[in-house]
Amino acid sequence: MAAMLGHIKVLDFSRVFAGPWAAQMLADFGADVIKVEHVKGGDDVRRMGVPHLGPDGAPTGETSSFLAMNRGKRSLALDLSKPEGQEVARRLVAEADVLIENFKTGTLARFGLDYDSVAAINPRLVYCSITGFGQTGPMKHLPGYDPIFQAMSGLLAMTGTADGEPGAGPALVGYSISDITAGQYAVSAILAALNHRDAGAGHGAGQFIDIALLDTQIHAASHMAMNYLSSGRLPRRNGTASQITCPWQAFDCADRPIMIAIGNNAQFARFCDHLGLDGVATDPRFATNLARVENASALIPMIAAKLAEKTADTCYDELEAIGIPAGPLNSFEDVFRMEQVAERGLLRELQHETAGRVRYVANPVRFSGGAPATTPPPRFAEHTDEVLKALGLEPDQIAALRRAGVVA
Repeated sequence: MAAMLGHIKVLDFSRVFAGPWAAQMLADFGADVIKVEHVKGGDDVRRMGVPHLGPDGAPTGETSSFLAMNRGKRSLALDLSKPEGQEVARRLVAEADVLIENFKTGTLARFGLDYDSVAAINPRLVYCSITGFGQTGPMKHLPGYDPIFQAMSGLLAMTGTADGEPGAGPALVGYSISDITAGQYAVSAILAALNHRDAGAGHGAGQFIDIALLDTQIHAASHMAMNYLSSGRLPRRNGTASQITCPWQAFDCADRPIMIAIGNNAQFARFCDHLGLDGVATDPRFATNLARVENASALIPMIAAKLAEKTADTCYDELEAIGIPAGPLNSFEDVFRMEQVAERGLLRELQHETAGRVRYVANPVRFSGGAPATTPPPRFAEHTDEVLKALGLEPDQIAALRRAGVVA
């Protein structure tokens, strides 16, 4: 199908995770994304993650993190600190629809690439700034990475092993949740701003979008924050168990754990009947979800004793048969063996010039008209000449910029 965002040009000035993730999402939807990297070594994420191994088991020079965040883009290596580099950037801005950046607040203003400056060149530009703490407030100047925002947002206060239990303490969410969350908010905001610009309400004008990782992580957890705002009771670390629904946690079976999530009273009644817990579903201590949450310390051991007698596969098959949501605690090795995952086409592969065959997790959005084709994550500076030629620069001009260290 024709690319849904094939008419949109995006300048990705961002580094590491949140901004590149947002730009990759737009690329997955068909936008032409130019990744503007530092002329000396490019995006720091090219040196993060684990080395991507070739078929012989040797490192290929690419890293897992870069490959995960930069599919479908073109790479231009540019020194923004030099006037010639700034001029190239302004020429790119003049033709762009979207600019994404995640420099510390005020950095791009030094190069004349802040929103007010570039909006004078291109009033239609949607300019999305992604920073740790946003453009305002006493912390706006501070840098930050994902664990900082997991900690400051309250996420770590409710994630991990409960006090008094073995190994008590917070546990970091196993992926860069603050970055990915911010990137998702950025995509939504960019698409909304483009629609506002093009649908008439914005009269063709772009706008500035201020995304802060702290803000978005707090908002993403707002249903848990609402528990506190409604009741005055702080969420607590509770292992795998939900703090608002019960039973809703992992249980040890005879061989390995299984996750069970009971969503309503009818499911709980069937679950108790299946386990032979006579009278439990009608016991006033357990008859409603709120009661079950309050009396979990009495309920959970009864359930755990029954499940410990069965293997996880047996439990899963039996619970599936009676309509009880359950699932194994999979590793990624298990995940990519699942028939469901294969049927949905989540694991795909691309051929990369230096990394060879690259398996990757495909964009999960399914459009009835199909999805635009994608390209491998770019090699450093792979498209510098291509992008500059499209701007009208002659080969001798490009060569002069390269000799001066403005481009690579």
